[in-house]
Amino acid sequence: MSPLDVATTALTVVLVAFVACGAVPALVTAFQFLVLPLHAWINHYDRAAPYTPRIVVVIPAWNEGLVVGGSIDRLLRLEYPADRLRIVVVDDASTDDTPDVVRERVRRHPGRVVHLRREQGGEGKAHTLNHGIRHVLADGWMEALLIMDADVVYEPTSLRKMARHLADERVGAVTAYIKEGSARKNFLARFIGFEYVLAQLASRRSQSVLGAMACLAGGAQLHSRRNIEDLGGAIDTSSLAEDTVTTFETQLAGRRVVLEPHAIVLAEEPHRIDGLWRQRLRWARGNVQLTRRYRHLWFRPARGHGLGSIAFGLFWFSVFLLPALMIAASVGLIGLYLIDSTLASLVFRSLWIVVGASYVYGMLYGAQLDPQTGRTSWREIILFPGAISLVVMLSAFFPGILGEWLPGVLGVAPSPALLMAIDLASFAWISLCMLAAWGLRLLDRTRIGSRLTPFLTYVVGFGPILCAVTFAAYVAEARGAARTWDKTEKTGRVLG
Repeated sequence: MSPLDVATTALTVVLVAFVACGAVPALVTAFQFLVLPLHAWINHYDRAAPYTPRIVVVIPAWNEGLVVGGSIDRLLRLEYPADRLRIVVVDDASTDDTPDVVRERVRRHPGRVVHLRREQGGEGKAHTLNHGIRHVLADGWMEALLIMDADVVYEPTSLRKMARHLADERVGAVTAYIKEGSARKNFLARFIGFEYVLAQLASRRSQSVLGAMACLAGGAQLHSRRNIEDLGGAIDTSSLAEDTVTTFETQLAGRRVVLEPHAIVLAEEPHRIDGLWRQRLRWARGNVQLTRRYRHLWFRPARGHGLGSIAFGLFWFSVFLLPALMIAASVGLIGLYLIDSTLASLVFRSLWIVVGASYVYGMLYGAQLDPQTGRTSWREIILFPGAISLVVMLSAFFPGILGEWLPGVLGVAPSPALLMAIDLASFAWISLCMLAAWGLRLLDRTRIGSRLTPFLTYVVGFGPILCAVTFAAYVAEARGAARTWDKTEKTGRVLG
């Protein structure tokens, strides 16, 4: 072989490897759903028992006047012994009627509801929580601590179902299934609702089977007193993902973190793409920070926890690196096309068949985990990756469909140049969909554009929006953007 042939062969191998990277998240997702049924046998229920520890609920609140009163009222109506439940609202220097709303509940329920006021606020959720935790730990009454958000609604039996796992002293914390609970769901709420099925009922069950949990839900964290004390009596304030840090540190200390999927907590989620973007950018930046912080754990199995296992590392990085893997797949396919279009087409088909099979399997399985969400979000389930991606996927299963159908729609003959453009556009869309998602956010900020974003989201896809946010988190962390805690707007739309 000539040096040129050797170089071409080596480049081809590298480009094929790039494309193969794009299949990794799909394969990990398929593995997750294959493991998931084992949760019926590998779970914590054999060590759970009826148990009602004395629980203090700490609610951080900044300008939550519209929702905090209803949240307190619902907590007081939970199926949990009234003499074993207290509520502490930490008012982070609110400027609305939050103090008046909480004080009115204090007057109605003396001893059961406490109002703590921070006169100098604005430091973020973790600092606000720590103010309340210090107050709670000052006496010995509390046996367990529930951290929640001001707008979430616990179903009547949820707290009791969570608490039963603390009967096992090895358990440090328990989380619940956070479910999108808006009374009137728009397109974005339905997308988020099904995303939560995949991210919680599916992923967290699979993680439980494998012995490592990625994150306690921020609005539903039930900790034993010992766990909180061993964490230093405070929540981490150095990261934008304080709930994930708490989850990791609990497991590193040798205590279990348990998901109670039958404890349902309803939450209000953003109804606009811009609001979703700001919320998820904070979450994604927190994950970037944690990936760096716990770099000594990845793919290094250890006794006492599963965070260093190969399976957990694949779970974590298949999400964390998804934007980079998508770009690598596009680069690999375009490069292969320029070298050998036939090979590129074969690799392209192989990639999308893997992705498509995993997508269909995961979506059908996910819809069964929460049938109610599955029924209300069926459009969003089908169009989760976007209509354009579905067309590209179909072109892999049915070669030539774009080359035959699109020219007919355009009314032009399928010339070689047009066919080449279609192929390259299909390859590029794998990563360009993130750019389109970024454009959706900009469009959503305009009055006219916001009317178009529902339709365009179905075209571009909800998945690409999440990937674009993760890519934006890479950029924000690389340039050292300010680490602000950007609270989403709450309007009291949650079902009660």
